[in-house]
Amino acid sequence: MKPGRFATFALMALFALTAATVRAADAAAGSPAAAKNRIVFQVNEDDSKKWNTVLSNVNNVQEELGKVEVTVVAIGPGLGMLKADALTANRVQDAMAAGVRFVACGNSMQAMHLTRDDMIDNIAYAKAGYVEIMRLQQQGWAYIRP
Repeated sequence: MKPGRFATFALMALFALTAATVRAADAAAGSPAAAKNRIVFQVNEDDSKKWNTVLSNVNNVQEELGKVEVTVVAIGPGLGMLKADALTANRVQDAMAAGVRFVACGNSMQAMHLTRDDMIDNIAYAKAGYVEIMRLQQQGWAYIRP
């Protein structure tokens, strides 16, 4: 190999190694390029139109971003969205089948005298809905309150 070609080859190898190292460092540091798409929606209203809007927004986010983690936290009057007899129960179950996690606030359930038997099967529960939202935000989740 001629000396000029060797130098070119060595520079290309060094560049490739440097680029790989930078990508690995960015991923380890949690750079925006390495960030996951995660979003939490808050629902705290007793309004089936609002619930349907949230479910449509969730679907839009999934269509736009593809792989995305979505959690919907229902607090206070928003718990109606997660009741087994809710007008939105079928849409909630469809969203769950598409990977959306729904969380009911335990404090609100207690105050409203609701039990797990009143709720849609396979939803998650948090002692305090606002604390659940806070924890998710601390983990880098985007927060939406439509």
